[in-house]
Amino acid sequence: MTAIILNIIILILEARGLFISFSARKLGNFIFYTQLSNMVCALSCLVYLLFNGYWVTGLRYIATVGLIMTFLVTTCVLIPMGGDPRDLLLEGNGFYHHVACPILTVISYVFFEAHAGSNMILPSVLLTFIYGVTMMYLNYIRRVDGPYPFFRVHNQSVPASVIWFIVLLILIWTLSFGVYALAG
Repeated sequence: MTAIILNIIILILEARGLFISFSARKLGNFIFYTQLSNMVCALSCLVYLLFNGYWVTGLRYIATVGLIMTFLVTTCVLIPMGGDPRDLLLEGNGFYHHVACPILTVISYVFFEAHAGSNMILPSVLLTFIYGVTMMYLNYIRRVDGPYPFFRVHNQSVPASVIWFIVLLILIWTLSFGVYALAG
């Protein structure tokens, strides 16, 4: 019952955050990992509330890993690189997408929901890998600027871009294994 209540709360918070985001950026939201991971989370909560099955736990796992990634990149990368903590963590969609939903999702998935198996580690990493490769390529061909500083390949050296990519991949692998181990 606790997981159902938490998923309802998360879904309401996600809806509010996504409404704020789409009101401001419209389709521009689809270039942000934050928005994509929160859309996956909203979908996973809705599916959790409507259906049951192993694939539901897998989707909840992927959403949990993605939101932890969002939270950590925001707090440990974007804010130290000059992002406004108030804007990123307390105002607008930042509070919902960078703080409230990630925290509640971790609590719900780890402590109150059924858990996915280790076979979900690779898909969660691959989704982030595909996003990263896509954004770096779109930055390279100048179709997108950012949306995060580490994707701006024309503003940094090739080694810096490679190092950022490797660090982010290591982070998502670590988070994927960590969530699996913590929930197990």
